[in-house]
Amino acid sequence: MKTDSSLPLRLVLASSSPYRQALLAKLGIPFEAVPPCIDETPRPGENPLHLSKRLAEEKARALRKQFAAHLIIGSDQVAMLEGVQLAKPGNHARTAAQLRSASGKAVEFFTSVCVLNSATGEAFSDTDRTVVHFRPLTDMMIERYLAKESPFDCAGGFKSESLGIALFEKLETADPNALVGLPLIRLVGLLKKFGMEIP
Repeated sequence: MKTDSSLPLRLVLASSSPYRQALLAKLGIPFEAVPPCIDETPRPGENPLHLSKRLAEEKARALRKQFAAHLIIGSDQVAMLEGVQLAKPGNHARTAAQLRSASGKAVEFFTSVCVLNSATGEAFSDTDRTVVHFRPLTDMMIERYLAKESPFDCAGGFKSESLGIALFEKLETADPNALVGLPLIRLVGLLKKFGMEIP
């Protein structure tokens, strides 16, 4: 999306994710989406909250030289199951295995967002914690789900914005958008700190 010169600072989303782009578009603000280039490897002993916050800020700062007078939004999500970080599964077999592991259990999602004023270097960040409680899942349920969706690029192996919601018993969240990848409620609060009122 093109930016609007009437805004005091134009928006850039530091992401190649179509899910984050679709979420940000819900706010009705023009923006440009550009993928950042950073190393997302966790540091030794780094907890999921710190990891998600660090990577969200690093993503925003990675575009600072390219966009010198913008508000740059970075976001990152870390999913944890019984103390183990869940990666994006990448294929059918790994997605099925991830869902089997989550069956009847709770998975924590830490989704951080950072807004950086590239002109001043000032940045604010916030984090949403969402807990997904999975139903007991049989292999047949998992295979039926994967036959209808291909959530191979989603941490946790599901798309909560569509049929994946049927895999859950309940959600503990302040913002269901966060589970998809961008906590819009917290983002609106951060943008307000820079004088951007929505709506």
